[in-house]
Amino acid sequence: MTHILIVDDEANIRRVVREYAEFEGYKVTEAENGMEAVNLCRENDYDLIIMDIMMPRLDGYSACKEIHKVKQIPVIMLSARGEEYDKLFGFEIGIDDYVTKPFSPKELMARIKVVIKRSAGNNAASQQDKYVFGGLEVNISGREVFVDGEKAAMTPKEYDLLFFLVKNRNIALSRNRLLEEVWGYDFFGDDRTVDTHIKMLRNSLKEYRSYIVTLRGMGYKFEADQ
Repeated sequence: MTHILIVDDEANIRRVVREYAEFEGYKVTEAENGMEAVNLCRENDYDLIIMDIMMPRLDGYSACKEIHKVKQIPVIMLSARGEEYDKLFGFEIGIDDYVTKPFSPKELMARIKVVIKRSAGNNAASQQDKYVFGGLEVNISGREVFVDGEKAAMTPKEYDLLFFLVKNRNIALSRNRLLEEVWGYDFFGDDRTVDTHIKMLRNSLKEYRSYIVTLRGMGYKFEADQ
């Protein structure tokens, strides 16, 4: 059974999300602050975390960072603030989706299904090989990337994006195709989401950033001889 951790200091929010999630057949655990969520994740495994940002003791961003140090669990972030900066910062630290309060519980359930399905697909697809492009080594099965022998520290979405680009190397990929394949058909985002993650990915690849070629007015491709 899919196990979801709901983290919010508002009991009413937790109650509503729990009711809808349990109706969908999910197992639910609650936490009322970021510190409690981190401790729960150290002791238990969850398939998805729904995390509020503004909480006492430890905010959602900090809790997400701490959790990702030990486990790669998909995260949907909740916030009363809908500024672009907040969303981009969330994606930079590795969240999978961002929902602005007040939200529709039905829409949240739809987003949960997309993230869980995408996560399961990523895990099932981890049977690919290792690719080497000069000093850049991409190990898809081990979800590792090495730049000149040094392991790159990237967000989960950077890994997903790079792996898809590498598996489709030398093929022109539109921004919409990348959104559909890497984020999911029902992802509620736009072209800027792809561009932001491409920028982050290039920074992570350092001198090998040139493998990712911009196709003006269209998208990107990973260009390599092999």
